Amino acid sequence: KQMKLPGAMISFELDGDKDECARFANNCKLCRRAVSLGDAETLIQHPASMTHNAYSPEALADADIAENLLRLSIGLESISDIVADLKQALDLFAG
Repeated sequence: KQMKLPGAMISFELDGDKDECARFANNCKLCRRAVSLGDAETLIQHPASMTHNAYSPEALADADIAENLLRLSIGLESISDIVADLKQALDLFAG
């Protein structure tokens, strides 16, 4: 057995369009962009601009993937560092 507690995968939507949400993911420094979310480090994914980039808006809707959806896989970093990274990216997002 590797762990005593489960990992964490969080999905959330931002109040922005596809390009704005992709920029939010790019603005993260600690949380690294990745198409595969299984690793020891914290990873962030914006499916509409990454794994499902070739989908039309209609195909995204059919797959129940919002253009403003982000997925976060929590890694082993300090939670305060992860929160600080997301906060600085949100501050840039909010302008």
